Amino acid sequence: MANVFDTLKERGFIAQCTNEDEVRAMLENERVSFYIGFDPTADSLHVGHFLGLMAMAHLQRAGHRPICLVGGGTGTVGDPSGRTDMRKMLTDEDIEHNCNCFKEQMKRFIDFSEDKALMVNNGDWLRALNYIELLRDVGPHFSVNRMLTAECYKQRMEKGLTFLEFNYMIMQAYDFMELNHRYGCKLEMGGDDQWSNIIAGVELIRRKDATPAYGLTFTLLTKSDGKKMGKTAGGALWLDPKKTSPYEFYQYWRNVDDSDVEKCLALLTFLPMEEVHRLGAFKDQQINEAKTILAYEVTKLVHGQEEADKAKAAAEAMFGGQGTSADIPTIAVGAEAVGQKLLDVLAANAVFASKSEGRRLIQQNGVSLNDVKVSDVDYVLAESDFPEGAALVKKGKKKYYRLHRA
Repeated sequence: MANVFDTLKERGFIAQCTNEDEVRAMLENERVSFYIGFDPTADSLHVGHFLGLMAMAHLQRAGHRPICLVGGGTGTVGDPSGRTDMRKMLTDEDIEHNCNCFKEQMKRFIDFSEDKALMVNNGDWLRALNYIELLRDVGPHFSVNRMLTAECYKQRMEKGLTFLEFNYMIMQAYDFMELNHRYGCKLEMGGDDQWSNIIAGVELIRRKDATPAYGLTFTLLTKSDGKKMGKTAGGALWLDPKKTSPYEFYQYWRNVDDSDVEKCLALLTFLPMEEVHRLGAFKDQQINEAKTILAYEVTKLVHGQEEADKAKAAAEAMFGGQGTSADIPTIAVGAEAVGQKLLDVLAANAVFASKSEGRRLIQQNGVSLNDVKVSDVDYVLAESDFPEGAALVKKGKKKYYRLHRA
């Protein structure tokens, strides 16, 4: 069986590592406890987190123990990494709610049964710290001069870096040391924008405890043009189906650039690499087959097979595909449809014989928009309802209509 370090490297995960040879040997010879931190800045994980969860899943499948650290403490400060402005301050109630949402979503990727993985909250120790003791215990091991050379701080220096945010690196380093003491955690992983923070933790453990600790960062999920992947017209691509429907999620991956298909298959699915290379070599029209497989596999991982099947069927009904009819009735609607009630638009275009029929069908859960049941008879169409300029309406069990924005 291949060393999981080599698996991650072959699939394109690894950006930087503190000592490749030692990390590879450790993963070969020990059951390693490792961690990734997730600050609860929203009530859902997004595609940026998905990459980290996939790396965790690979390591867990190889017999190692993931520690998912939710930032009930660091979330009160806010990570300046990759920011040119200060993050919004969250209340304790916001943080608790967001942490609970994260826990539920992580269970799709990580098996938490029988000590196979842990989920811990750094608020458990950071909130109990005595400031003077922290300064005396940890402060001497940090050079301000060196901290200011970190990319996450340099980006903020022009607009102003607050002392609050300046402490973030120290808090994250303290987390690694605390996890090392409590759970024998030897490896911290994160996005490549976390390199400075991860190095700080590795060095703190080595200086204070003279024990080995390691850091590893993943490549950031970017498109071929260098921009971050996972942004839509409506904002981030969320893993919560209430914030990004499985259909929208599926369509995002179905429409990635041709040049990004192989990379996404390697990073975001468990397909064997021979299959990834085969699909990635497709050109022209054939690449659409690879995109369909990518969209299905990723949606299945995040939302389950049933939702992936539904999203695939809806997409094929919308745009035509194998085993489906491409001649769904298409209704041209103007730009003014955005902001109008769905009921009014459908009744005006004879999808419903009358508004009362439409109202009754909606109340009976007989109408779907882009594979999401419409339960509100007063639902107003939004820009995000028209990915690729079209929306798919399902009436009853088998009748489909394509709303095309002219």
